[in-house]
Amino acid sequence: MNCIFCEIVKGNIETDAIYEDDKIIAFNDQNPQAPVHFLVIPKEHISSANEINSANASIIGDIYAAVAKLAKEMGFAEDGYRIVNNCGNDGGQTVHHIHFHVLAGRSLQWPPG
Repeated sequence: MNCIFCEIVKGNIETDAIYEDDKIIAFNDQNPQAPVHFLVIPKEHISSANEINSANASIIGDIYAAVAKLAKEMGFAEDGYRIVNNCGNDGGQTVHHIHFHVLAGRSLQWPPG
């Protein structure tokens, strides 16, 4: 398996981590779509939301808790933000390691596109 996010987790690819614990890591997106745009990924390789099951579902709660913590610390919790998870090719997933985009810092329109 050649997964760029697994390489980041292993430390083989440098990134500007903004949060890390034993289960997840968050880092700024290389191609930001908003003034604040970072990714949150589990350290365990899970290809997509289709692979969430009773054995690994708790990681989603851990990710959302980290996002809420970062939103407060970074000062955009009150103004609002968007969390996006793309699943599969038609859903726009380009890296097949589950990840969550967090976008903030501007008014985000709907539908997204």
